[in-house]
Amino acid sequence: MKNVFNPLVVEELIRRIEKLTPESKPIWGKMNVAQMLAHCNVTYELVFENKHPKPGYFKRWMLKTFVKNTVVSEIPYKKNLRTAPEFLITSDKDYETEKIRLKAYIEKTLNLGEIHFENKASHSFGNLTSVEWNNMFYKHLDHHLNQFGV
Repeated sequence: MKNVFNPLVVEELIRRIEKLTPESKPIWGKMNVAQMLAHCNVTYELVFENKHPKPGYFKRWMLKTFVKNTVVSEIPYKKNLRTAPEFLITSDKDYETEKIRLKAYIEKTLNLGEIHFENKASHSFGNLTSVEWNNMFYKHLDHHLNQFGV
């Protein structure tokens, strides 16, 4: 798995994002490119913003028990996987705004570094290692950039 805490990997991700245009079409799925960027931003909002309510005890237990390994492992996501309600983007989004936000979140993650994320509590899965954080960040971005052919 490529490492989002490596400046060269971040450069590559940013280059891939820059290849997108407002007219980019998905190879699979229903989201348009602006919605996809907004969807990718949710991962970072859960870390850096206080805009999503934390799941209750039972939901958190279900997420840790049944979803966590899918999200933090190195196994790639399958196409058209069902997503959590917080990640569903159905409204129109501004392409440039979402692109700028995503690049800023990626760079913020790089600048904070692996040490910041080691044993850091996640929104839904409890404490994660920096490797698990990396896998979650990179795998999700890579999945959706591949969805749009970049």
